[in-house]
Amino acid sequence: MELDFERCYQATCSRDPRFDGWFIVGVRTTGIYCRPSCPSPVCPKPANVTFYRTAAAAQLAGLRACKRCRPDAVPGSPEWNTRADVVGRAMRLIAGGVVDREGVPGLARQLAVSVRHLHRLLVEAVGAPPLALARSQRAYQARLLVETTGMPFGEVAFAAGFASIRQFNDTLREVFDATPSQLRAAVRRRGHPHPAAGLTLRLAVRPPYDPDGVVGWLAARALPGIEEYADGAYRRVLRLPGGPGTVTLRPAPNHVHATFRLATVADLGAAVARCRRLLDLDADPASYLPVLAADPALAPLTKAVPGLRLPGPVDGAEVALRAVLGPHAESMAAAFGEPLPSPDGGLTHTFPNPAAIAAADVALPAARAGMVRELAQRLGTGELCLDEGADRAAIRSGLLAVPGLGPAQVEGLMLHALGDPDAFPVADPGLQSAARAHELPADAAGLTRRANRWRPWRGYGAHLLWRARSIVCSPRQPDSRPSAERVCGRQTPSA
Repeated sequence: MELDFERCYQATCSRDPRFDGWFIVGVRTTGIYCRPSCPSPVCPKPANVTFYRTAAAAQLAGLRACKRCRPDAVPGSPEWNTRADVVGRAMRLIAGGVVDREGVPGLARQLAVSVRHLHRLLVEAVGAPPLALARSQRAYQARLLVETTGMPFGEVAFAAGFASIRQFNDTLREVFDATPSQLRAAVRRRGHPHPAAGLTLRLAVRPPYDPDGVVGWLAARALPGIEEYADGAYRRVLRLPGGPGTVTLRPAPNHVHATFRLATVADLGAAVARCRRLLDLDADPASYLPVLAADPALAPLTKAVPGLRLPGPVDGAEVALRAVLGPHAESMAAAFGEPLPSPDGGLTHTFPNPAAIAAADVALPAARAGMVRELAQRLGTGELCLDEGADRAAIRSGLLAVPGLGPAQVEGLMLHALGDPDAFPVADPGLQSAARAHELPADAAGLTRRANRWRPWRGYGAHLLWRARSIVCSPRQPDSRPSAERVCGRQTPSA
């Protein structure tokens, strides 16, 4: 979204929460920056306001975070999850902690650009260079840990990616105008005790949110030992830079409680970023639902699921290999997965890494065995890298070069393993069945032509149709609110 001053100012004065995370409001006279929905009783004068793409840019301008509206406690900009250019890829990698682990040269190397060129691109696009963006993220992560856990401050500093306690203290003072002790004391005064154990965080969600659709999708595809669903919570193993960990995700309409067990607290930033991607917490339904609703066949469904999300990957290689293994994924995971140092309930092992699958001698149908081995080898050597910073065009070409993978399968991998919001696996039988139930063309050519109306959100369109299979439709009452049970007046197939 371009920062049109008049539009941004109007959103700020109307305190519109739909724009939270899209831009930052800087007020020069007070020296603070806010979210657009800040409840301040007075709208600042236009002459005193500057709009920024990121909190990091506002911090570089010498502004500190507003204590009233907490601009650090909102979902991130949905733009960075959808953009396929170098800037979008860089923002996703920074969120995943690449700068903290490998520095700016490591980030530039993954993007195949020079450090100088990357610096220029980010300053032009978001108003801040890579180090400033990473510093802003560290500050947010540190405040989250200070306020929601009882961790000692030294451990908080390490977990958030700071090089020293002094740097940690100075950054929080500069960004939030408060010391770590003051931030924690304020939480205690508000009567919010810390959890007795574990790293339990409250992940912000951009409402509306459809937790049933997201968790239901994940639970239906859970692999025993790696994932489980129980008592309203989805739990899974995470393969992280410092070692395997686990997370328990308990979604609610306006937030998600996440409890982590990690090999090292330094992995917390990467774990949070992957969980946000998995649950699509930064997405903005106002971007894609109007496009989908313009199709008469989808309009009733968009009203039924106003919080539609597209579940994403926590590990692209895992998703891709599970897809090509098909019904053999469970036995392969049980045989070649790495046991966790300490089981966490029903979570006992990681999914096998690509090298282990490539070397495995297992009985698979000949055609599938060759495809699995070739894909695993390319993932294991890094020839294919399905991570947050992947070049989508290059990955699509690389997947098509794998013997046995056709265009239809590649579209499914682009959607589920890479999170491409415009990928459309038209050959999926479930998608064709849902399309037929909603009076859309069920043949691949016809459905593709129809889905082109939904670009660049065809992936969300596909998931809306999959989601529709679990919606029981009945005639709406004249004054009833849209819900998952009252939709379109005709019965859809059950899941």
